[in-house]
Amino acid sequence: MTTAAPTPDLHQKRTIRLVFAALMLVMLLASLSQTVLSTALPTIVGSLDGADHIAWVMTAYLLGMTVTMPMYGRLGDRLGRKPLLLLAITLFTIGSLVGAIAQDMNVLIAGRAIQGLGGGGLMVLSQAAIADVVPARERGKYMGILGAVFGLSSVAGPLLGGWFTEGPGWRWTFWINVPLGVIAFVAVVMLLAKPALERAQARVDYLGMALLAIATSALILGATWGGHQYDWDSPQIIGLGIVTVVGAIAFVLAERVAQEPVIPLALFRDRNFNLTTVGVIILGVAMFGSLSYLPTYLQMSVGVDATHAGLMMIPMMGGMLITSITVGQAVSRTGRYRWFPIAGAVVTGAGLFCLSTIDIGDSRWIIEGSLLVLGIGIGLGMQILTLIVQNSFSHQIVGTATAANNFFRQVGGTLGAAAVGSIFTSRLTETLATELPSTGRSGSGSSSLTPDAVAQLPQELHDIVVGAYNEALMPIFLWIAPLTLVSAAVLWFVHEKPLKHTIEAAKKDESLGEHTLDAAEAMSGAER
Repeated sequence: MTTAAPTPDLHQKRTIRLVFAALMLVMLLASLSQTVLSTALPTIVGSLDGADHIAWVMTAYLLGMTVTMPMYGRLGDRLGRKPLLLLAITLFTIGSLVGAIAQDMNVLIAGRAIQGLGGGGLMVLSQAAIADVVPARERGKYMGILGAVFGLSSVAGPLLGGWFTEGPGWRWTFWINVPLGVIAFVAVVMLLAKPALERAQARVDYLGMALLAIATSALILGATWGGHQYDWDSPQIIGLGIVTVVGAIAFVLAERVAQEPVIPLALFRDRNFNLTTVGVIILGVAMFGSLSYLPTYLQMSVGVDATHAGLMMIPMMGGMLITSITVGQAVSRTGRYRWFPIAGAVVTGAGLFCLSTIDIGDSRWIIEGSLLVLGIGIGLGMQILTLIVQNSFSHQIVGTATAANNFFRQVGGTLGAAAVGSIFTSRLTETLATELPSTGRSGSGSSSLTPDAVAQLPQELHDIVVGAYNEALMPIFLWIAPLTLVSAAVLWFVHEKPLKHTIEAAKKDESLGEHTLDAAEAMSGAER
């Protein structure tokens, strides 16, 4: 007859919800910064006269995130999530301040890179911290909501960017992060539990971190500069390719002997991890390759202002938000998840194909319908792939596994944004340099083109510029689309492992040695 028994459970649920609210804010910070500049970008590069560096504004942030994700994940497992989250928020806020006061493209790009150094921790640690308090069986609905936060930011970012650009100015796309960063910092301090770790002092894998950063940076630089700033067969690009290969080999060798490897090679002995790694890389290419430059296209070719360009992205956000939450609820209710990322890959490919067919003069409904399909595809699989990885390893290394999964998604995303940006910029510059001189206008003027400037051009020049943007970007989506079918084929072989119902069960399995890092390392040692 007593009512006291349910109290601890109610208190636990309330605590989880408060922690989750703080982590949602952290995720929102990281995801907003990947999209908020998309609608402001044409105005920014026009005002700073830096259209030839447009790709770097997006790539610098993605690169900073990518190289730090495994570091945050591994150190978070060893030192606790809270202190590293606070560090990440601080770095992110400092980077926002640098971007807000930038007077040239170099300073702006530096600010974006510092933002990325913090953003890597925001993205990884917010997902890994969920695994500390929510069991795998219930985690689907929480991961679905986190995915919805990313979907929300995919349209809220462009909308905010457009509103700031047309209102108080594009610099507010950076200033807005300062109060949000302060709120997130206080929320983490107040709500996230302090680490209670009974582990030996962590041995930081400095060599592995350095080699990972070198190899990843060289890879992204090669993708960004190749075919644009330098020819693909130039000494610079070939040299970066050599550095990438040598750095990757050296990294693998270093991880084989490291006591606390930043990315344990034992992760790659799990089939689901390998399969989902391929899936998230391709998802990253499709997602970031399209998100980074579609708002610019909408302003330049469709002729809408920055705010309306953001509004036209709403169908993509709606598709991601609805499917991400719905799929998360379905996984928590049924425990079944294998088919969702497979279907997501196919639908994402269909969305990319629809985008590739868009031409000048097409109805906005066609564009928005294509974006809806793309959003549905991304929402079906994005967070489920992370859940699959987390469910494949022990709680002891869930942060490391989550970070590795996000790392490879960001590698794909950074490569996708860099490759699309490089090809897009190269094709655009070449077309404008060829077409504009024939009408008596120097092609060099394309570096300072803004949406307003394009709208005020004489009709003949306007048609040339609009056509150049369409022909430079839209065919690229057709080239990316077949990769999603490869992803679907690979994910077909994912093994659907039962989702654990409690955190205690996960820790019990860990103590028994199921999929623990130590067991995998011991097996590896026996084989050698």
